[in-house]
Amino acid sequence: MESRKALIRFHGITVIIGFLLLLFKFLAYFSTHSNAILTDALESIVNVVAGSLAWYSLWLSTKPKDHEHPYGHGKVEFISASVEGSLIGIAGLIIVGKSAYNFFVPQEIHSLDLGLYITAGAGLVNFLLGYYLVVKGKREKSLAIQANGEHLKSDAYSSLGLVIGLGLVLLTGSLWIDNAMGLLFGGLILFQGLKILRRSIAGIMDEADFELLEEIVTLLDKEKKDNWIDIHNLRVIKYGHHLHIDCHVTLPWYYSLQEAHDIISEMDKVIQSNYDQVELFIHMDPCIELSCRICPLECKERKHPFEERLDWTLKRSLANQKHAYSD
Repeated sequence: MESRKALIRFHGITVIIGFLLLLFKFLAYFSTHSNAILTDALESIVNVVAGSLAWYSLWLSTKPKDHEHPYGHGKVEFISASVEGSLIGIAGLIIVGKSAYNFFVPQEIHSLDLGLYITAGAGLVNFLLGYYLVVKGKREKSLAIQANGEHLKSDAYSSLGLVIGLGLVLLTGSLWIDNAMGLLFGGLILFQGLKILRRSIAGIMDEADFELLEEIVTLLDKEKKDNWIDIHNLRVIKYGHHLHIDCHVTLPWYYSLQEAHDIISEMDKVIQSNYDQVELFIHMDPCIELSCRICPLECKERKHPFEERLDWTLKRSLANQKHAYSD
């Protein structure tokens, strides 16, 4: 939680830096009247607004659970990312529209050298900030941080392309290059916005994260004990960086409630030691006659000889049925 608070403070600093870069970029635009530089400036507005939303969502997501929000406030990160994706997409459309318009109604460009210096400097700052936020966002399992970091990095790549394009305009005097660069990077910005929007909607709709599910199944399969007969009906819901895991576990039918509880506690420790902020709900199922063939335990209740311990695969673990040797 302490690292999370430090990240929130740093994110606030990135918003302030983004606002300063916004001022410099509009200074460059009004000095040059370049559509390519306007592309950068408009995206910076989105950077500041989206960064502010991400900062607020991070702060809200750290609040503890309460009666009105029994699963916490982590979903706000997906909402923040969806707003950011929408704003990025709108900015991309505006840039494409203005650049297309200026193909037919050309606009004079001047003072390009100043615009080049400002765009290059802002791009470098955005890349460094974006790289840090993406790394920290993946580490903290925060889509809001990752989305903002990826947005800043895409802004930096756009700035690099704009510097190259404006350099060509400066060398050749061909104004159509400026409009072409605006169209190209406006389209890229639109694509980036749709990509972020897609991921955020997936989080809001609780779409299955098969990469995460595979990771959890592999971990449990590696750590399983002889009396952990199988795991099935596995589901994971993400609330920002919080995880809610539901599953069914098959145990020997003759175990006492205390014995079964101890096993569930062992499984919980395995999960908690590898993931931060996890809530694990496990339904205990008694073994059946078919379970004997995949259970290595020696017991008086065995109906069939042990044949093979099945690996806990993603397919078996997601299915709402006990594992059987015929799987």
